[in-house]
Parts: sequence; C-alpha cells; structure tokens
Amino acid sequence: MSLAQPARGRGYRVNADALILADFAARDGKVARGALYDLGAGVGAIALVMIARGLAERAVLVDADSRACELARANAARNGADATVVCADVLDASREHRGRASVVVCNPPYFEPGTARAPSSNADAASAKIGALERFVRAARELLARRGRACFVYPASDLARLLATFRDAGLEPKRLQLVHATADAPARVALVEACAAKAGGLVVLPALVERRAGAYTDEAARALGIRD
Repeated sequence: MSLAQPARGRGYRVNADALILADFAARDGKVARGALYDLGAGVGAIALVMIARGLAERAVLVDADSRACELARANAARNGADATVVCADVLDASREHRGRASVVVCNPPYFEPGTARAPSSNADAASAKIGALERFVRAARELLARRGRACFVYPASDLARLLATFRDAGLEPKRLQLVHATADAPARVALVEACAAKAGGLVVLPALVERRAGAYTDEAARALGIRD
C-alpha cells in the first residue's frame, strides 16, 4: 500500500509507533470484526495498514485537522479501502457514533497542553503531538460496542497516566506490551489494550525490541510490515 502525507517539515508524518500499534491491535493476526475506529487518525496510517494487511474489514477515521482528513480520504481511495473519514473533534464524533466500534485504535498526542511548545520550524507536526489524553480515552469509551476493545500507544514514561485515565473512563487494561529501541534501553512506548470489564486479568506480553546490532529484529520487522 502507499500513503500520501505532508512533506518533511510541513506537518505530522507517519512513524513507527502507528505501524507497531496496527500490529498489536490485530491480536496475533486475527481479523478485527465489525467497525474499526481510528481516533486522531491523521492521514489514516493505522487503520489503512490494518485493512491492507487483512487485519480489518472496514474503518472510520476521525481527525479534527481538515488537511489530514483530505489526505486520509485520498489514501483510502488510492488503496481501495472500505474507510469513511469523519472530520470532527473526537468527542463530538464519538457521541454521533456511540457504541458502533468493535475496535478503537489511537496514537494520541504524547504531551498534555501546557507541557510542551510547538517549535516554529514545524509547528503543524509539533502541535499534533499536544492534546488532552482524556478526550481520546473518553471518546474511545463512548465508541466501544459491547465486548469492544481500545488499543493505544503511549510513552512508557507516562504509562501511569494512561492507565489512570483508562480507569477514570471505565476502561480496564487487559493486554500490555512494552517497546524498547534496544534490549538494554528503557522502554520507549507502551502498547495497551483496554475494555469495559472488571479489574484484573492483565496479560503482560514479552517486550518488543526494535533493533539488535543496528538492524531490526525479526519481531520488529514483522510488526512494521518490512517482512512477513
């Protein structure tokens, strides 16, 4: 598949976190039945990758940025994906689509408002990384159908914030995987699956190590779609 995205220095571009989340959300290659919702979808990378790999059948891409939505529509058409783009605030969209998602995927902003400043060199890209995590988690909770699940990627250093925000919204973490750049490096990001359920039953998966001796590990290459 191919994706149109902003030129370097002109906006937020797809990164490895989106591709790793797409793999994590698929639950060992099983197809996501029902509607897949991608919150803060940008150009649509997570959901469209899942559709292209046969891991999802149809998707709804939600983003408030009109330029990102234009690119997402073009990407869906270019790749022949069964995907609808909703250009709206995630909470507004969640109220309109309440209870329709079997799976929600989200690569939310990594910095809360007031904790980071967008550099003038690429303000669009930097501002896309700043936002209230609570809004995305609440939106995910609104969207989930019965037995639905929400999969997020978030900085490992702020994992406690994500877990607390899930619980405040009525979601409980059920799967967790930490991602490390190298085997001896601290965890870089955390992948978490949550659903509306009783507390407990968290499965902590083996860590995903991205590189060894300067090259992608087999596990990372597979997650990124570099090789089967």
